Amino acid sequence: MERDVMEYDVVVVGGGNTAMDSVRTAKRMGAERAIIVYRRSLEEMPARAEEIKHAIEEGIEFINLTSPVEFFANERGIVQKMRVQKMGLGEPDASGRRRPIPIEGSEYDIDVDSVVIAVGVSPNPIIQQSMPELETTKWNTIKVDENMMTSIPGLFAGGDIVRGGATVILAMGDGRKAAQGMHSFIKNKILVEA
Repeated sequence: MERDVMEYDVVVVGGGNTAMDSVRTAKRMGAERAIIVYRRSLEEMPARAEEIKHAIEEGIEFINLTSPVEFFANERGIVQKMRVQKMGLGEPDASGRRRPIPIEGSEYDIDVDSVVIAVGVSPNPIIQQSMPELETTKWNTIKVDENMMTSIPGLFAGGDIVRGGATVILAMGDGRKAAQGMHSFIKNKILVEA
């Protein structure tokens, strides 16, 4: 039996603005617990200060200085638990923030119903692994044509998965161009099949 969304525990991994948007949306949608898991301290989160402040005001839980190690699913492949490890902070890295260092033997488990990974702007390797026919660039972004269609006919992509880290404005433009490309694709397909 599926649980009602009100009983869900949602964990968002990350500390940027996308992570804050994701966790706050989960809370507003009725998640019982909406949790941020971030590998550095609250002070080093890259999210805007007002986003963090609003998240705290909305009752978001923060588990800082912690990083996911492993995810556990039931027999249907639905995540039920994640193992995390506590982190310490070392010297600053290239970002200017102190580098997280795993603390040996500090692993523990968190019960979860949903996990959102909101870290970085690199394409998820699962996409390429599950769709080997999908052409990608040397940076592992998805190749598209002038209409935002991928190498798989009828599959369109845009935003960071095509450009790498870019702006929301560019992603919105990609969405608009992809919608026009989809419209043309469907229209041409109907004409050919008629």
